[in-house]
Amino acid sequence: MAMTAGLTRKQDSLDGIVWNILGQTYVPKQHSENSLSWHATFPADTFVPPHIHPTQDEFVYVLDGTLEFWLDGRDMRAVAGDLARLPMGIAHGIFNRSGQTTTCLFWVSPTRKLFDLFKALHNVPDPAEVVRLAALHEVDFLPPPNA
Repeated sequence: MAMTAGLTRKQDSLDGIVWNILGQTYVPKQHSENSLSWHATFPADTFVPPHIHPTQDEFVYVLDGTLEFWLDGRDMRAVAGDLARLPMGIAHGIFNRSGQTTTCLFWVSPTRKLFDLFKALHNVPDPAEVVRLAALHEVDFLPPPNA
């Protein structure tokens, strides 16, 4: 699928899609074979557990608020205007411990199976099922630290 030229307005998503994933709201903005971007809203105390994208580079540009990243064993904090670069094959987790909602723009390159993963994960409440589905779509969650 080739990228189409044009604008995706601030209030719009692709085809009206809005995903609820792990308590966050993801609104896809662009989707092609080479990249996928989405606006994300992270309510306070939500997170994406540590995981690896073996086939994609991921980027997170913080628009408003603060996110904490665990990146390859190091803790980092990003505030509005900061860009997190999460290379393929490097373990990372994303946490909103700020007590306030944070918004950001994510993108990955190439897209691979991530769009399909988000469709599959929409409104899935069971963490074990999230891990299972992610593994089928080229995202590998790390075991909990005490496992």
